[in-house]
Amino acid sequence: MPSLLAVVELSIMIAVAVFMRLRVFEAATRKISLRFHAIARHKKLSAAIVGVLVLIIRILLIPLLGIPEPRWHDEYSYLLAADTFAHARVTNPPHPMWIHFETFHVIQHPTYMSMYPPLQGLYLAVGQILGHRWIGQLLVTAAMCCAICWMLQGWLSAQWALLGGVLAALRLGIMSYWMNTYWAASAVALAGALVIGALPRLKRRPHTSSALAMGAGLVMLANSRPFEGFLLALAVLVAMIVAKPQLLINSAMLPAALALVIGALATGYFYHRVTGSAFVMTYQVNRSTYSRAPYFIWQEPQPAVKYNHPEMQRFYDREFHDYQNARTRHGFVARTGDKLFHLWEFYLNPLLTLPLIALPWAMRDRRLRFSLAAAGLLFAGAVVEVWTSPHYLAAGTGLFYLILIQCLRQIQFWKFGPEIVSAIPIVACAMLVIRLIAIGLHAPLEPPWPRGDLQRAAILRQLEHTPGEHLVMVHYDLDHDLDREWVYNPADLNNSKVLWARDLGRESNRELIDYYSNRRIWCVDPDSSSTELRACSNNP
Repeated sequence: MPSLLAVVELSIMIAVAVFMRLRVFEAATRKISLRFHAIARHKKLSAAIVGVLVLIIRILLIPLLGIPEPRWHDEYSYLLAADTFAHARVTNPPHPMWIHFETFHVIQHPTYMSMYPPLQGLYLAVGQILGHRWIGQLLVTAAMCCAICWMLQGWLSAQWALLGGVLAALRLGIMSYWMNTYWAASAVALAGALVIGALPRLKRRPHTSSALAMGAGLVMLANSRPFEGFLLALAVLVAMIVAKPQLLINSAMLPAALALVIGALATGYFYHRVTGSAFVMTYQVNRSTYSRAPYFIWQEPQPAVKYNHPEMQRFYDREFHDYQNARTRHGFVARTGDKLFHLWEFYLNPLLTLPLIALPWAMRDRRLRFSLAAAGLLFAGAVVEVWTSPHYLAAGTGLFYLILIQCLRQIQFWKFGPEIVSAIPIVACAMLVIRLIAIGLHAPLEPPWPRGDLQRAAILRQLEHTPGEHLVMVHYDLDHDLDREWVYNPADLNNSKVLWARDLGRESNRELIDYYSNRRIWCVDPDSSSTELRACSNNP
């Protein structure tokens, strides 16, 4: 959260704290609280309400916030997987002109496919089939908030679980980048919530539905963020062994085992089709092809790579510099501090930092020990990674909200505790409204809303409504922003109306133009001030 927004949030917190002492405010809060508790008693209904509210509110905000366009390498890569799955294919054959379409986070051989695990692509494919790829992101984010509420119901009373679900909806489900981009974050948090929520249910009374939830969550984690998913699975396994080891061989766990076996077979089949081996991930193929920098700081660098395009050379040289810096003492400390700040900025900020003052008291509750240990294990995993973003730890989102609500339960017994607990969701709602008003007024309260690369999207729409088929040759300047890539394409290269290719010079371009002799050729320079689409002089 930028500093100005943090200041605004602190100001709102102070204002609400003052108004909470007014009788009128107290009466209104009491009435809302009674209604809230009445809804919470219906567990399935309250969890469903959380998800439905996220859907309704975000749909109603489309006129203001719009529907996001992709911007980052990862998003385009996920959308390639989505387009592949939406057309009922596991992967795509390599293209004979692949060098012109070579781009980041995509493998070209042995097949043409996203480098990422398939789960996020599957959700986006559902959206594409329903009419727009973002519908998949909308649905999975709403499901994530619903799952967090369900998860908390397994650990806490219904009222506290609903409060946690509402806070997740307000902070993550409407205006965060988890909803408004195409990153794999909500899908991972949903999977983690299923695993964490199944644990206490299985320990109390092993049941088929809980076992299936855990098995499904573990399979989803393996197919979204396998490293962090493995750490969470390890924490859950240790918790089960310590608390109830006989549960691991209980017949009620057969559905979980069956889900894991089916998931492992399906995952192996996917990688066999994409990489040629059930035991080689697309991520491994991409990294071994393009990057010298390993994922973890203890790993040794890969051999030097020969690149076909200067942008890719510069991008992966930058990555390697990050890796080298992370292995130094100063770089490790600085990057760990940076990771902590960005995790605090996204998950906590001033409002949700306040409840953590009760953490020393909350730690006396035995139920919190698993959450703290598992969260600590996930963060330890993030520390030894070269790169970390908030969604890298999405598998532990449920743990964070469990810790948060446990702290609020302790605060409830303090002198002004009930007022503090009531103020938290009120401030969260107020901040949501203020941010929306600021966006509508174009006030610089926070960075511009991340609607994606609108320039590329506008050119794509223009060409999609222009008769015929088109090939866009993309030329970059020497100071090109390496995080703003335009050469991304759908799954079926030969039958797509619009293709984007790298401008490799007149001679090298000729083979591609000859191959697509029926297409109209365009040129564009994303780094120019006008970024206008123009007809190329070497049109056929």
